[in-house]
Amino acid sequence: MSVRVAILTPSAEGLWADSRWPDVLGRMTEPLTQAGLKVEHRGWTEAGDLTGFDLVMPLLVWGYHRDGDWQAQVSAWERAGVRLQNSAAVLRWNADKSYLSRLADRGARVVPTRFVASLDETALEQAAQGFGAEVLVAKPRVSAGAFQTIRWSPGQPLSDGPDGEAMIQPYLPAIETEGEVSLIYLGGSFSHAIRKRPQPGDFRVQPEYDGIITPHAPSPDELEAAAAVLAAAGEDLLYARIDLVRDLSGAPVLMELELVEPDLYLGYEAGAGADFAASVAAAATPVASRFGL
Repeated sequence: MSVRVAILTPSAEGLWADSRWPDVLGRMTEPLTQAGLKVEHRGWTEAGDLTGFDLVMPLLVWGYHRDGDWQAQVSAWERAGVRLQNSAAVLRWNADKSYLSRLADRGARVVPTRFVASLDETALEQAAQGFGAEVLVAKPRVSAGAFQTIRWSPGQPLSDGPDGEAMIQPYLPAIETEGEVSLIYLGGSFSHAIRKRPQPGDFRVQPEYDGIITPHAPSPDELEAAAAVLAAAGEDLLYARIDLVRDLSGAPVLMELELVEPDLYLGYEAGAGADFAASVAAAATPVASRFGL
């Protein structure tokens, strides 16, 4: 019998059901099937029994921050003995961006961040003073895909921002010039990197906002910054995407560490698909072998 792996996808009835996830799923599935793995995909909110899979990856649970109770679902999978990678513990803490404080306390260089129970102009004005910044970015603590993410300056009316617990950061203008660099690690080893730049006048780099994405050869200081982030995380990770931007001093700092459902951008590096397949096979096969598969 072949090794069975599952990739969890958006809910069939959720807000992301008609998004670009099938294209991303195809780029993930192809190298796995070429490596001899049997791959299935299940909507994460209606996945049913997942205990028969040798490995379950929540790589496409787009909308987890809005479509259902993510924390309860992860705990249910854990109680059932579903073989998750990344682990249930990682999927819980990485879903709330307050993890940035934890990583900073452990030595990672992180974009300065304030966390507030709710966002209003007073909180923004205090953050601007505290950071000494003329422009800020605010987003929900639990979010993805630039959901409710705004750029704000003192004196500007507040609109369309987070409607719950939020985080505030100084806006780093390098995002418009150099863009955001994403380093992808598979099976604990560096695989490849990309650079994402926004469209002129925008600051959002995601494909949903027509971000300009190109392959990238990371510099030594970017690799060093990423290594510090992984060391601070202190986890055994099947996959990780480390999003960096340069601060006002020119040093790379962490924007986000994506360990739940990152696009791994496998189509931007010739060997990335093979790296992905090898990492998944290594994670799944030891479990399968105990059952004589």
